[in-house]
Amino acid sequence: MVLPAVPTGGQTAENCVVDTALRPAVPPLPVPVHRPATPMDPAQEFVTRLRASASSLAAAAGAESAVVREVVPPARHRRSRCRVVLRFTGREETDVTFLGPVSSLTAGTERAFDLQIRAWLASGQGREGSWLVADEEASDGVAVDVTAWSATARPTD
Repeated sequence: MVLPAVPTGGQTAENCVVDTALRPAVPPLPVPVHRPATPMDPAQEFVTRLRASASSLAAAAGAESAVVREVVPPARHRRSRCRVVLRFTGREETDVTFLGPVSSLTAGTERAFDLQIRAWLASGQGREGSWLVADEEASDGVAVDVTAWSATARPTD
């Protein structure tokens, strides 16, 4: 199919060259996503950081991989919660629920909870002690109270 030449500028129909080659359709580029001008909600930032720490949690536990299945930030009326599934060599999995303090969300609380979980995982994941608490929402009905564990794990001066 040959399209009629349309003169542009100083061209006439006689000296205008028409490109008849078929060109592939190019999809439109996606609209760039801009971060909101307002800072991220502290609770959402807490959840995002804990989910992103899966690989460091796996390393602390000596596991091949980890998935952070659930994260609940601390609040005035509830404890922080983090459920981690660790996968070890031979496809063995361990599902552990961690409980943190009831508090307002601060950067210190956020980092402390993450560090406490890593410390517990690196310590050998003991399954006996007063820091194990009954928890209906945990996969095995027991959760690790990392705040209580940290208090007992620290040497006394």
